[in-house]
Amino acid sequence: MKTTTTAMALLATLGVMSFGAQAGTTDDISKAVKDSKVNIDLRYRYETNDQDNVKKDATASTLKTRLTVKTGKVNNFSAVIEADHVATLGSDDYNDATGTGNGAYSVVADPTGFDLNQAYIRYSGFDKTTLTAGRQRIAHNGHRFLGTVGWRQNEQTFDAYRAQYQATDALNVDYSYIYNANRIFGSDSAKGDLKGDFHTINVKYAPSKQHKFAFYTYLLDFDGAATDTDTYGVDYKYSSNIGKTSKLGVNLSYAMQSNGDSATPSYNANYYLAELNATTKGIFGAVGYEVLGSDNGIGFSTPFATLHKFNGWADMFLATPINGLEDFYVKVGTKVSGVKLTAIFHEFKANEGSANYGSEIDLVAAYKVNTQVSVLAKYAIYDADDHGVDTDKLWLMATLKF
Repeated sequence: MKTTTTAMALLATLGVMSFGAQAGTTDDISKAVKDSKVNIDLRYRYETNDQDNVKKDATASTLKTRLTVKTGKVNNFSAVIEADHVATLGSDDYNDATGTGNGAYSVVADPTGFDLNQAYIRYSGFDKTTLTAGRQRIAHNGHRFLGTVGWRQNEQTFDAYRAQYQATDALNVDYSYIYNANRIFGSDSAKGDLKGDFHTINVKYAPSKQHKFAFYTYLLDFDGAATDTDTYGVDYKYSSNIGKTSKLGVNLSYAMQSNGDSATPSYNANYYLAELNATTKGIFGAVGYEVLGSDNGIGFSTPFATLHKFNGWADMFLATPINGLEDFYVKVGTKVSGVKLTAIFHEFKANEGSANYGSEIDLVAAYKVNTQVSVLAKYAIYDADDHGVDTDKLWLMATLKF
């Protein structure tokens, strides 16, 4: 009911502003209708999760159907409404992580059902500034601290007020006040909403094509028992062409995190990333070292990140262990006959103490048939030592866009 009311309110508000405008609004509305776009995305996925524990091996066969309506502009206002529906096609032998059933199986976090993914109004009438209000996607700096979790069938979006200021070609300021995170577990789940007062600031500065900086702040004040956190950090990216066929890049990141004013216990933890990457003659390679520190028995927290993208696709580190995490990884990729191939090796250790958590190999092959159709096969093998259990995961996926 709440999400339906939100969608109705967005449409009604846009309509009132449109019809209440000066003469000529009818023509603006007509043009907005012509400029509107309707898109349909279908994504089928077959996923397995085989773990060396008492849980039964999971198999999920799911289809996500997404309908997106984007209006044209009326008096510099526009709107987006986007709805998702996830259904099982065949096997549903999996635990969807909502706590509502099938607990005997391993987890595949793709609950079925309908969800209002986006519903927002945007105003772009100010010089260099865009304002957005409503349910929306928000992602910063590769999704490491704030992202959409777009890999899962039910995406993470945010109920928020957002202001984006493009000061110059080199400087962008992005502020959001978020009061609810609509998580991947769906609106019908008790885990589906994460409410609070969340302030996010991301300032991007690119003094040249080779050098790019991002300065970010995340002040997260949760309702309930979740631990409040204050995080401040900076990203730096360097890239340079070497000849006509080669490219060298460096990614560096540092962040410091502490408990919020009302949170206990007190702690201070750091985050580091150092990566060197290169491309030559169609071959890509990278070596990196990522650290999520810990203090006072609390690991560095990234609750709004697209976590599947980091620290291994087997998802063994969705929460940072209390002794922190060190992830040494090597990545290599290429393209053969249009098929993009990537392999990643991870070695995981504790940041405090001497525990060796385990290692992982991730493999993916992706092929884009055309602008509408793409297919993907993906595999993750986690070899446990002092953390988790041996885990194998397989994904076969096809996407169709209209």
